[in-house]
Amino acid sequence: MIHENVTDSPEITRHHFVRIGVLGHVGRFTSVDAVAYSRGMRVICRTSRGLEVGEILAPAGEAESNSADGPQSDGSILRGVTVSDDLLLARLERNRQEAFAACEKELAERGIGIPLLEVEQLFDGSSLYFHFLGDVPPEVTELTDRLAETYNAAAGISQFSDLLETGCGPGCGTADKAGGCGDSCVSCSIAGACKK
Repeated sequence: MIHENVTDSPEITRHHFVRIGVLGHVGRFTSVDAVAYSRGMRVICRTSRGLEVGEILAPAGEAESNSADGPQSDGSILRGVTVSDDLLLARLERNRQEAFAACEKELAERGIGIPLLEVEQLFDGSSLYFHFLGDVPPEVTELTDRLAETYNAAAGISQFSDLLETGCGPGCGTADKAGGCGDSCVSCSIAGACKK
């Protein structure tokens, strides 16, 4: 069974915690079709960046859904991933790998010593995000814009060094944050480099 329709309490169960993006951002998303999705399901989400594939982590509980200001949402869950979507994702993955290789090659040819960590293409194909470690010089911005045009996409740049400075957000490295980016700092993907 891919999903089940909500019958008793749609306001509670239509909100889910979803992990999206290459850096594994976790947000609270609202199912537009009032469907309760199962843990581990891949879904198509609308975020502030565009259409992205996410993974359902858990339904948002009643306490989160009934806050004083009303439910806060980081985006919408549009539907589950289909077989057709998987075909598109395979093509986007090829584009992503090609963009990564081309960017690394051009950085080496130009003698720019900034490490490229990852390239991420959104599900709608409209944006390529280049994730670098360290400050990004203007010539790299020009390079990524040109590479993105090859795939009819807009380029975005992320500086991973900012994440290393600030951690995964307020409370990073404290008992209050445990579970926010994993079970603890031990399971955090950047714990070795994080200054917290």
